[in-house]
Amino acid sequence: MSLHAPTAILIGGGHNGLVCAFYLARAGVRVTVLERRELVGGAAVTEAFHPGFRNSTASYTVSLLNPRVITEMGLADHGLRIVERRVANFLPLPGDQHLIVADGRTRAEVARFSPRDAERLADYERRLLAIADLVRDLVLRTPVNMPLGSWVDAVRALLEASHLGRRMSQLDLTARRDLLALLSQSAGDWLDGWFESDPIKAAFGFDGIVGNYASPYSPGSAYVLLHHVFGGVNGKRGAWGHAIGGMGAITAAMDSACRSLGVDIRTNSTVAEVLVDKGRAEGVRTQDGEVFRASIIASNLHPKLLFGHLVDPAALPTDFVERIARYRSGSGTFRMNVALSEPPRFSSLPDPGDHLTGGIIIAPSLAYMEQAYFDARRYGWSRAPIVEMLIPSLLDDSLAPAGRHVASLFCQHVAPQLPEGRSWDDHREEVADLMIDTVDAWAPGFKSSVIARQVHSPLDLERKFGLVSGDIMHGALALDQMFSARPVLGYGDYRTPVAGLYQCGAGTHPGGGVTGAPGFNAAREILADLKGRRRRA
Repeated sequence: MSLHAPTAILIGGGHNGLVCAFYLARAGVRVTVLERRELVGGAAVTEAFHPGFRNSTASYTVSLLNPRVITEMGLADHGLRIVERRVANFLPLPGDQHLIVADGRTRAEVARFSPRDAERLADYERRLLAIADLVRDLVLRTPVNMPLGSWVDAVRALLEASHLGRRMSQLDLTARRDLLALLSQSAGDWLDGWFESDPIKAAFGFDGIVGNYASPYSPGSAYVLLHHVFGGVNGKRGAWGHAIGGMGAITAAMDSACRSLGVDIRTNSTVAEVLVDKGRAEGVRTQDGEVFRASIIASNLHPKLLFGHLVDPAALPTDFVERIARYRSGSGTFRMNVALSEPPRFSSLPDPGDHLTGGIIIAPSLAYMEQAYFDARRYGWSRAPIVEMLIPSLLDDSLAPAGRHVASLFCQHVAPQLPEGRSWDDHREEVADLMIDTVDAWAPGFKSSVIARQVHSPLDLERKFGLVSGDIMHGALALDQMFSARPVLGYGDYRTPVAGLYQCGAGTHPGGGVTGAPGFNAAREILADLKGRRRRA
C-alpha cells in the first residue's frame, strides 16, 4: 500500500470534477483527481466508434456550459471552439410538411400552421426568457440551506435567502405567476395555454422530456423545459452549438487548464471507499489498494453511487441514508451514434440544407410523445419512439472521413429497468434496430446509409458513465429534488453529513447538463470552509 498526501481528492474526472479541481488549484490547494476510466470527461467525451469515425459518446450538444467557467478556465486558450447551429431545430412532419425553428424564420414557419400562434410567439419567448434569466442568476449561487449547525450557518442561510427574495421581488406579477406555473405544471399544460398548433408545441415540448422519463403532461415537466433554455452559445442567449472535436473537446480543454495549475490527474484509478474516522473524511482507498490521504474529499459521482457504495452507512444519519435510497433516478434514454455514408434526406424536405445542422426532432406532437411514454411503461420501450438526431459532421469535418458523416441519436422513451425482469443486454440490438427504422420511416434510405453504429442502453450508460438507471441528469429534476433539496433537504449546499466530504456533481444544484456550475459552486463552498478553519486555527 502506498501513501500520498494531497490536500484535496476529487473522485471522478467528469466535467464538474475538473471544474472543481481547477478552482481549488487556482486558490493554492494541492489537488489529485482520480478517474476510473482510461480518460477524463465523464459523459462529456469524444471517442472513436468505427475506423475513421468518432463522435460525442453520451452528451452531444452545447448550450448550458457557463460563460464564467469558460472565461475563467481559459478554455478557448486551451483549444476549445464552439460554433452555433445554423438552425436550432427541424421537425419533420407527415407529407411535405415540416417546421424549422431558427432566428428570423420561426414566426413565418409557425404562421403556416397557425397565424394566431405566430402572433403569440414573441410574447411567449419574452416571458419564458424572463424566468430563464432568474434561473440563470441562481445557477452559480449556493442554494439556501436549512441551518443545521451554528449561528454562522443560520446567518449564511439568511443572507442567501435575502438575495433570492430581492431577485424574486424584481419580477412583476405576471412573471411570478409564470414562475409558479413553470415550477409546478406540465410542459404540455403550459404549452397548451399558449398555442393551438401541434408542431410548435412539439418543437418546444421536446425540451420538457429530454432525458426525463415522463409524459409531456407529467407535472413538473415544464421546469425541465425551462432548464434547457437558460443557456446560450458565444454570448447568445438560448442558442445551442457544437464543440469542434465533439464534447470531449470541452473536457480536454478543462484537463489542460487543470494540469497547467499542477493538478495531478490519474486515470484508471477507481475509488472503492471513502475513509471516514470519527465523522470526518480523511482519504480514499482505490480498488488497487492505494490510499490517498486528504483533508478535503469532493465527489463528482451520482449521489447513489457515493453514499450507496463508497461511504459506510454507519457514518451517515439514518434518515439521510433512507432519503438517498429514495432519490429518484432514471431517464428514458437510449443513446446511439451512427457512421453514415451520406446525410439523410427527409421526405418532407429532401434537399440538403441548413435544417440538417439543427436538432432533428422525430416527434410530431405532444400526443405522440405521451404515447411513447405510455408504451415504455407498459412494454419496456416505445413502439413509435422519440428520436432527436444531430449530424455534427456537417459543422465539424474532423469527425468523419471526407464525404462521410456521423450522427448522434438521442432516443426516447425506454424503461430504465425493463419489466418482468428482462435485461437490456438481451434487447439492446432489437431496440437499436427500431430506432434506425424509425428514422428511416421519415428519411427513406437512412437505414441503408448506416455503416456502423454504437449503442448504449440505460444499463450501458450506467455501467460506462455511472449514470444510475441511465439518468443523464444524475437524478430527476423534480421540485422535491431541486435547489435546496438536491439531493436531500439540509444538504443542498454541496456539503454532506460527513465533515470534509463534499459533492460537486450534477446530483447537486443546478442539476444535469454540461454546465460546470456544480463544480464551480462546490469549490467556492470548500474554499470558504478552508478559510474558516484557518481563521479558527
